[in-house]
Parts: sequence; structure tokens; C-alpha cells
Amino acid sequence: MTLKDKTVLVTGANRGIGQALVAEALTRGAKRVYGGTRRPLGHPDDRVTPLSLDVTSAAQIQAAAGQVESLDMLINNAGIALHDDLTDPAALERHLAVNLFGTYAVTRAFLPAVTRSRGAIVNILSVNALAPLPFILPSYSVSKAAAFSLTQSLRALLAGQGVRVHAVLPGPVDTDMVRGRDIPGKASPESVAAAIFDAVDNGEEEIFPDPASAPMAPHWRDSPAKALERQLAQVAPASS
Repeated sequence: MTLKDKTVLVTGANRGIGQALVAEALTRGAKRVYGGTRRPLGHPDDRVTPLSLDVTSAAQIQAAAGQVESLDMLINNAGIALHDDLTDPAALERHLAVNLFGTYAVTRAFLPAVTRSRGAIVNILSVNALAPLPFILPSYSVSKAAAFSLTQSLRALLAGQGVRVHAVLPGPVDTDMVRGRDIPGKASPESVAAAIFDAVDNGEEEIFPDPASAPMAPHWRDSPAKALERQLAQVAPASS
């Protein structure tokens, strides 16, 4: 899928990877880019339509879905990453509310439009979906792992409708989430956004869009875990 004359929706579009994805989509010739944010987003390009979209608000999600008539690509980017140590259930619940259930709710609301266009869903996850940061971001890691499983399930369930579902698994990116941390090799949001769209164009199901995560790509494609995903995707329910 090339973005020329396509319609894209990006949640969490006001900063970091989301902001870079909006800019990159415009550069690649998108006809319309919906920028979903909790607060109104101003943008100088008239191809950008702001949407009030708190992914934890059912009312805002439904209102936003009513404003989007057609959609070729849904990018679930909105997320949170808060330090915790798994001692406070509220921290885990908050991460799940945004990173898992927010992604799920937004996908459900916009799925009819994406299905009509036989388009794509792109979920921005993290390498911590595959291996956690237990002493820094355990709840974040748990929520991203759950969102990865959701992504894999949607991929199998929607394949027959012509909808492609992609999981983006970046390493450290120079955004507000990690800006105060001394982490070597942080990628720029702009380079990550470009790599994401390139990988979607190439039909990559799992996208490793930065120098830290990219070496994992060939190993993942040939891994027992990926083979098992393909195998289980063929398991049909027993007929009654």
C-alpha cells in the first residue's frame, strides 16, 4: 500500500512518533490525514483534519468514527509508559486501558471503514512486547505484549476481509517517553516513521523500524514463534 491519495488516521498525533507519522504521510502524498489527539491539534497543512480522540473515551471514539467517511490506514499510536514495579494494580490497569483496550476500541470503531477500503491497521508496539523491562517499565511491557497478541489475532481474523494488520516493534526512540534517559542508539521519530511506511509498503507483518530493533527482523521471520503463529492461525473452530 502506497500512501499516494490515501486516507490515514493516526492516534496520539501531537508528538513523538505520531507527529512524525503525520508529517511522513503528508510527504508521501496522502490525500487526508486525521490526527487524533486528546486536545485539538492545529496543523498548517489543510490535508490534516484534527480529531478529538481520547482512546479511553467511548464517546470520543464514536464521535470521531462518525467524522471519518473513508479510511485506508488506521495507525494505533497513542500510548503511555509510566515507571512502576508491579506493586500498584492501578498502574497496570492504566497501561492496559490505553495501550490494550484503547487500541482495541479504536480498531473496532474504525474497522468498518478500513474493511471497505481493504486497507491496513498498524499498531505501534515496542520490542518490550517480546521481552520486558521488569525493573523500569513492567506494566508498560505487559500491556504491549497483550497488544501484540491482539494484533496477531486481528491479523488472522481479518485476513479473509482483505485487511492487513501490522505490528511495529521499535527499540528506543527519541521521544518524550525516554528523552530524560541516557539510552544509547535512540532513533529519531522521523526515521522511524519513514521506516514504518516503507515496511508497510513491503508487506512486512512485524516491523522493526530502527537500528536497535532491525537486527531482530530476519530472526523473527524464521523463528519458531512466528511459525507457531502461522500454524495456529489455520486452526478453525470445530463445527457444531
